[in-house]
Formats: sequence, structure tokens, C-alpha cells
Amino acid sequence: MNTMIGSEIFQGHFKGRRALVTGGASGIGYGIGQAFAEAGASVLLVDRSPQVSEAAANLRAAGFDVDHAVADVTDEAQVKAAFAKTIELWGGLDILVNNAGIITIANLEDLTLDEFNKVLAVNTTAVFLCCREAAPLLKASEHGVILNASSGQGRQGFIFTPHYAASKFGVIGLTQSLAKELAPSGVRVNSYCPGIVKTEMWEYNDREWGSRLGNYKPGELIQEWIDGIPLKRPAEATDVANLLLFLASDAGSYITGQAINIDGGMFMN
Repeated sequence: MNTMIGSEIFQGHFKGRRALVTGGASGIGYGIGQAFAEAGASVLLVDRSPQVSEAAANLRAAGFDVDHAVADVTDEAQVKAAFAKTIELWGGLDILVNNAGIITIANLEDLTLDEFNKVLAVNTTAVFLCCREAAPLLKASEHGVILNASSGQGRQGFIFTPHYAASKFGVIGLTQSLAKELAPSGVRVNSYCPGIVKTEMWEYNDREWGSRLGNYKPGELIQEWIDGIPLKRPAEATDVANLLLFLASDAGSYITGQAINIDGGMFMN
């Protein structure tokens, strides 16, 4: 199976276009940034982790036009500074990918207000902040696109994660509202809903859900869930990136306001 096919199909398609990807230091965000760079875009990777500098350097060493900004996407001033860097580097922006996200798993009685608010701040409020900052730049672009990370839990909430489910349902509502507002300016807004993806986050999920849902050993619960996926495998970061390449491309020019599952068939709606 060739999971890099998306960037090969769209090779050169994004030449001259500028993309900003939050949560770009590792995992899905890094895979998205790499895919857009391979397809010709100039990419700014944004992450609160200093590791984002090394991530960008690795892609530059491979010959791509990639830079980075260390920023907490829940901090309004830091968000403004990250978008200012796209103007400084490339004079504007064409594609915003709001990929940064966190999850915690807790019994309701143990879930603190601080923990609830932190998850919503990263997963939902930060999407608003970035979209607001990007809007004037994208309106000035001929290819303005926003892609927001929701989740399978934006379709159906799961046990022990009411705050995460609320945050991801919120992303879909935000996406629909902005799609209607920005459509007259030619800016398209969509969200994507991953299921199980091979990342460190899912190692945490397996451990924490497994300890609450039964006497599962590490790796057993996630494998049980993977066995229930019609396509019988978890996603790779490149699977998610391939969908986003299509949605941001001219081939997706009639798609806006949608929440699209990328989960091997876990949720069919």
C-alpha cells in the first residue's frame, strides 16, 4: 500500500501557495505539513513544542520551503505573531490547517473544570483564534481554504471524554458557521474527522480507556477496536494528509461546510 500517493498525485499543484499547520511538530500535523510541502506549498509549522524547529529543519534539508513558529495556539498574542510570520516570509496565506489538539480521559467525578476548559481551549477556542486571524489573509487569496480537525467524537461522544467530545462537536459547528460567512469571499471551510491513527496520543488512549473499560493489557483494547474497523487497520498520518490535499486543492473547489470522516469506516454518515 502506497500511503504517499496523495502528494504524488498533487505534485506541484500547490506551488506558490502558502500553508500554516498547527500542531506541526509531530504526528498527524507533521505528516500534513510534509504532504503539502511535497506537493509544492510553502509551509509554516506551528507548535508550542520547541521540537517544531527540528521538524521544519528536517523538511528544509529535504529541499522544501518550510519554516516554523513556536506558539501556544490558545494565546491570542502568540497566534497573531505566528500569522505575522507568514506575511513576513511569503506575503500572505492560502491554506490554514487547524490540527493542534489534546485529549484527556477521566471519570466524570474526577474531571476538573481546569481540565475541561483546557481541552476546549486547545481543540475549539484555538480554532476560532486562528480562523479569525487567517480570514483577511485568505480573503485576499485566490485559493483560500480552512481545514479544521474534528474527530469521530465530533460524530458520537464516547465514555470518559465529555470535554473532548464537546470540543470536537464544537469544531463542526464552527466550521459550518464560518463556511457560510466566508463563502462570498471565496474561502472554503471544512473539517476532518479522524478515527484511530497511529500516534502517541492513541497509545495514551489505549492505556487510559483500557484501564477503565476492563482488565486490558497494553495494546489489547486498541487492537479490539481496530478489528472492528471495516478496513481492518488504523490510519497513518499520510491517510489524513491525503484527504486534506484533496480538500485544499482545486479538485475540491465545490466542497465547503462539510465534516468528512477519515476512519476506515468506523462511522458511516
